[in-house]
Amino acid sequence: MKSSKRWLSIGLALTLMAVSAPSAYAGPGGSVDAWLTTADQTSLLTKQAPLQFSNDSGSNPTTIDINPGLTYQTMDGFGAAITGSSAYLINKKMSPGQREALLNDLFTEKGINIGFVRHTIGASDYSVDANGNASSYTYDDVASGTDYPLNHFSIAKDADVTSVLRAILDKNRSLKVLGSPWTAPPWMKSGTPTYNGGSLNGIPNVYTSYADYFVKYVNAYKNAGIPIWGITVQNEPEHSTASYPSMSMGAAEQASFIKNYLGPAFKRSGLSTKIIAFDHNWDIGVNYASTVLGDSGASAYTDGTAFHCYGGSPSAMTTVHNAFPSKNIYFTECSGGEWSTDFGNNLSWNMSNLLIGSPRNWAKTVLLWNMALDPKGGPTNGGCTNCRGVVTIDPNNGKVTKNVEYYVIGHASKFVAPGAVRIDSTNFGGSVENVAYRNPDGSLVLIAANVGADSKTFKVRMNLQSFTYTLPAKSAVTFKWKPSPGRDGRSGPGLDSGTPTGAAESGEVIE
Repeated sequence: MKSSKRWLSIGLALTLMAVSAPSAYAGPGGSVDAWLTTADQTSLLTKQAPLQFSNDSGSNPTTIDINPGLTYQTMDGFGAAITGSSAYLINKKMSPGQREALLNDLFTEKGINIGFVRHTIGASDYSVDANGNASSYTYDDVASGTDYPLNHFSIAKDADVTSVLRAILDKNRSLKVLGSPWTAPPWMKSGTPTYNGGSLNGIPNVYTSYADYFVKYVNAYKNAGIPIWGITVQNEPEHSTASYPSMSMGAAEQASFIKNYLGPAFKRSGLSTKIIAFDHNWDIGVNYASTVLGDSGASAYTDGTAFHCYGGSPSAMTTVHNAFPSKNIYFTECSGGEWSTDFGNNLSWNMSNLLIGSPRNWAKTVLLWNMALDPKGGPTNGGCTNCRGVVTIDPNNGKVTKNVEYYVIGHASKFVAPGAVRIDSTNFGGSVENVAYRNPDGSLVLIAANVGADSKTFKVRMNLQSFTYTLPAKSAVTFKWKPSPGRDGRSGPGLDSGTPTGAAESGEVIE
């Protein structure tokens, strides 16, 4: 009996060691590829000489332990918005050869391999007509009166957008497209019809017709060869007035609209398109999300909530996740601009808050605002007058300038495949911030940014193997390696479940 207890104790000890020990390494001497972007722009997503894992020795207070056995959310993708202005520049101000080169740089493995885009359902503050002039419109505009049957529905004014989206889909058939409305048709609003500001007329006929408007939009885009992966119900719904197409929609109203009109309309029509709530800033998202997702009827149709960067901290997304862990989190908009022109500072802030901070706070997507703008930050239709696109296109000659945002997105989109699962890694807030993934093919990716003012040497470790790297200040690096078969470190509960076995992460992001 004593012998049995002894062996039981030994077995239990070995089991505990297996669970608590760092994850298994790929194999002795394994090679690691690295791509670097530096604040001084001497390296711009530039591939470095391969690194080698070796037997771990010595100590480093900044040691990033990688644990593929502890998983979090599954990623849907990284990208930016094909606004009307972006589409106009790409479609009308570039030669066929220039356009082909740009789309390859943005949407194929030759470039940064973006796999997720957002577009505006109708006009936004970046919408233009065929000649590049500011243009406000929806898909059902009538000169006067109402059109509840939506007899005038048409996506014809989206011609440049649909043309560019089809060209992108030719490059990347797995592209996901998210649609977001800035405004309903003016005749659906209270008071004097207007594109800019206001709110829906709170009568059942309007809500029914507006729900049908979304159904028609999804079907029209499908018929145009563009599947719509998801929609947000209203862009920035807490903005009540603006100098561009916009509309307010309070949380209680949005919950009622989803529960009683939009969700049932999608269900009747057999649409699998995701319905996503909120789509506004971090600092006002918790209460809004709680109202919508806390309504059981609305929650039944709502996939999750979307967030923007223009107020607050990414940690708000963890607060929402902890309250509603079965619902998804998406980060859908942030823009750079002439208010901040230092490359290193922009790289550091974007990596900390967006490419690292947002996924570490449960975001399944990271999307920037305009994919392309001209050197003046336009053409615009009201709103921001000095925003910056992922790329800048000179309308006079079609020349492309890749901005800091291109490299920010590229550090993830080029290496983290759709369906990748975020895995556990040791983070160092305010120093070497990082996020790690396991791709569907089993390869591992670690994205790290030194957000400090001095260069930093850190260690990356899996089990008894490690490598050391020195990252300049305000710079970013992506590492990628392929574990040996059967040695990818997956073990224990929580595997590929999207739910970690440990405590939820929170408060890791530098505001």
